[in-house]
Amino acid sequence: MTTIVIAEDDELQAELARRYLTREGYQTTVVGDGRSALEAVRSSVVDLLVLDVMLPQMDGFAVCRALRAAGDETPILMLTARSEEDDLLVGLELGADDYLSKPYSPREMVARARALLRRRRTVDDGPVTVGPLVVDPRRHEASVGGAPIDLTRAEMQLLTLLAEHAGLVLSRPQLLRHLHGSDEYTTERTIDTHMKNLRAKVDAVFDGPELLRTVYGVGYKLVDPTATEPGADAP
Repeated sequence: MTTIVIAEDDELQAELARRYLTREGYQTTVVGDGRSALEAVRSSVVDLLVLDVMLPQMDGFAVCRALRAAGDETPILMLTARSEEDDLLVGLELGADDYLSKPYSPREMVARARALLRRRRTVDDGPVTVGPLVVDPRRHEASVGGAPIDLTRAEMQLLTLLAEHAGLVLSRPQLLRHLHGSDEYTTERTIDTHMKNLRAKVDAVFDGPELLRTVYGVGYKLVDPTATEPGADAP
């Protein structure tokens, strides 16, 4: 049975989340502080962690950081009462897979949890090569010009999709559907945040032609700098 840990110190919020997730057939465990959340994930097989940021003893950011530093790739849905962009960036950069701002709809929380679980069950294909870029989602590895890039799960998902459709513009709704399984409960801001982080990581190790491009008003695309432009003469 799919197991979800709910780390929430507000008893009413925790019970509401537990009730809705249990109704969907998931096995749930509720903990009320960050240290207990960390121990729950480390001591058993957990399929998803629903993690509140403002937890006693150890906040959600610290829990997320500790799990990812230890190589734990358990999907994390972060709950936050903070709406500032910097706080959202911190959570995603630390490796959270998605975030939900309070107050939230329990149905929205269930939909996002279901999408993250579906992503985890997806079997990734083998390595994809686009010019100097190599993406291997199965091994969770990526490199540009031989230099490795340390990516979060969401960044790997997006980069893989863009690599598989190199040269084509993918709209934000298309990227959202791939990242979350549905665009019903997500916003384009999530994609923009992930892409900003992804571009910064690529640029940090590769000083060649721009690989990730924004097509304003449409979306994003990955280009192969070694490919011949349409209409250009072959060498």
